[in-house]
Amino acid sequence: MPKAMHYKANSVIYFKGDTADRIFILKAGRVSLNSNDIETGQEVHDYIQTGEFFGVKSALGKYPREENAVVLSDTDVVTFSVSEFEQLVSQNTRIIMKMLKVFSNQLRRIHAKVSNLLAEEQMEPEEGLFRNGQYFMKKKQYHHALYAFNKYLTYYPSGRFHEEANRLARTAEEYAQRYGEGKGPAPEGVGGGEVSKPQTGKSLSDSARRYYEAVSMLGRQEYQEALEAFKEIVKSADEQEYIVKSLFEIGRSLFYMKHYDAAIKHFTQFLQKYPKASELPDALFYIGQSYQENGDGDRADTFYKKILSLPDIDAGLKRKVNKAVRALEEV
Repeated sequence: MPKAMHYKANSVIYFKGDTADRIFILKAGRVSLNSNDIETGQEVHDYIQTGEFFGVKSALGKYPREENAVVLSDTDVVTFSVSEFEQLVSQNTRIIMKMLKVFSNQLRRIHAKVSNLLAEEQMEPEEGLFRNGQYFMKKKQYHHALYAFNKYLTYYPSGRFHEEANRLARTAEEYAQRYGEGKGPAPEGVGGGEVSKPQTGKSLSDSARRYYEAVSMLGRQEYQEALEAFKEIVKSADEQEYIVKSLFEIGRSLFYMKHYDAAIKHFTQFLQKYPKASELPDALFYIGQSYQENGDGDRADTFYKKILSLPDIDAGLKRKVNKAVRALEEV
């Protein structure tokens, strides 16, 4: 038998991921289905109207809930098991038509979102990665922006946007230190107009400044100069973060100078000393690339497979690894 249930304001009827075995109809009160937009990741609130069913798709499809059902004011609902709901619907054509209308509207919205995402996928990876950094910068999510720009500089050291990416990476790091997330100005070039330099708070450290200057040299293909600059940072920096970053960049400098054996040796020692470094997947990639350049496809393939077995690897790196694997298969 269907059951009448009462929920107090600010309670939750079900959570995202819960087992879906009940269907609900709203008799009185206010309920919001909270989920994340597939295009922007922002939270979406879908308000249920009195007399509407919710929780239908997941219960009928026998998959976990896709949203949180949040009670906004004291609410009364009637709950149905799947078999009870199917019996009700089979006897009421009006309910079927109402459900079809709701599902049709939802499918149209999802189709529009997916179409937008597919259109965005047509953007070349280099520009897409740079635009991601700009997006996070505009949103004042400085650590996310810094990650994106650093990845851009790693994958495209001489890319079309390397000078701007380098500038924005320095700014993102400085603003993260000065303001934290969600505060501070939007830098020039990402919206918000020109930014005057703050008069208080932390400024970019000497180690960070020298690091980004060396990265800029790498982007200008001044490989020997960049190599010496990174070595100097390793010798004199008092911040462990930039010592690790510079050690990684020394390996990249050696690779771009086509000193492949030296790059393999350096990255191997780097990973032995810092096995949990965030640069681990990229270091493995450059080792694989170095073996591939040396004509040792089997060893290169071993490193590529190791990267692909890692959890949550960067999408940009995954594309580059898959491209390298296809190149090996064509040989």
